Amino acid sequence: MASTSSITIPSPADFHVHLREGAMSEVVTPHVRVGGIDVAYVMPNLTPPIITTAHALSYQAHLQSLSPKTTFLMTLYLHPSITPAEIQKAAAAGIRGVKSYPRGVTTNSDGGIENYEDYYEVFGAMEKSGLVLNLHGEVPSDAERGICVLNAEETFLQHLFKIHKAFPKLRIVLEHATTAAAVEAVKKCGPTVACSITPHHLSLIVDDWAGQPFNFCKPVAKYPSDRKALQDVVASGHPQFFLGSDSAPHPSLSKTTSSPCHGCAAGIYTSPILLPLLANLLESFGALDKLAGFASLNGRKFYGLETEGLKGVEVRRVAEKDGGDLVKRYGFGKEGGEVVTFWEGKKLGWEVVRNE
Repeated sequence: MASTSSITIPSPADFHVHLREGAMSEVVTPHVRVGGIDVAYVMPNLTPPIITTAHALSYQAHLQSLSPKTTFLMTLYLHPSITPAEIQKAAAAGIRGVKSYPRGVTTNSDGGIENYEDYYEVFGAMEKSGLVLNLHGEVPSDAERGICVLNAEETFLQHLFKIHKAFPKLRIVLEHATTAAAVEAVKKCGPTVACSITPHHLSLIVDDWAGQPFNFCKPVAKYPSDRKALQDVVASGHPQFFLGSDSAPHPSLSKTTSSPCHGCAAGIYTSPILLPLLANLLESFGALDKLAGFASLNGRKFYGLETEGLKGVEVRRVAEKDGGDLVKRYGFGKEGGEVVTFWEGKKLGWEVVRNE
């Protein structure tokens, strides 16, 4: 296949992004658009988490003030206080989904789920109102039961099947899948179940994060065969699989400072380089022609967003003579905080071009 010099994506959308609060949010929120993305599906695991429609709308307005040309789609954090009435209120206000975090498995998940059946009344209201259930697809580690970070996702899949069977019309997204088993599970469930895939899971395996905190995220990258399964389903253009970057900025100190009793923060930051990074990765496994479907159309169709008449965003190959700028880190706040970007110090070879 001849080398492609540029590709235009119809209004790219990232269906899983963390934008934080305070000084960090002021820096990272505009990076969504810098990285080529027009639509951001925003995660609710703030402190405190977003469990009301009013909080979600307030946060959305704040994000919009930081990046006026980006469309922010909001979610609620699945929590015991959420009622069917709140679900109806959220749907009427344009909130798109509810995110479920198992208790304690990732950042700000201490208030997460322990028993999914406790929420069946809420799931029923979501099914009726059209809200999407976004599942962080892991169970907590439990050494006595033989569960650890390497099999926590596969162990979770039984919950996916059970929820889908109970609510077959409820749209469900298995977030940031990392395993071949997860890919097959989503296919088995059919068109009301979809799956987001991150760029870092298309790139990394377990060896890349063991001992390297800036490549550590939850769920962790798994085996070469799992990475290959993710790459293959993207290359196939399967409509149930789409971009959810799980771009998750952390202060660099929280990624590198740990102790025997306190591990490093889980999260990889990709927002400022997202489309060029994806072009680089998809080209590496022969799927560059699937970039538009993966980074825009598949997710838009699943979430019921517009797919026609969209303004395009171009990602263009940088001339070989310079190869593009080095990926860098970003400062935030008055105390010298820094956020380190995935692939820091590398040249991507692609850049975002907006014709505005």
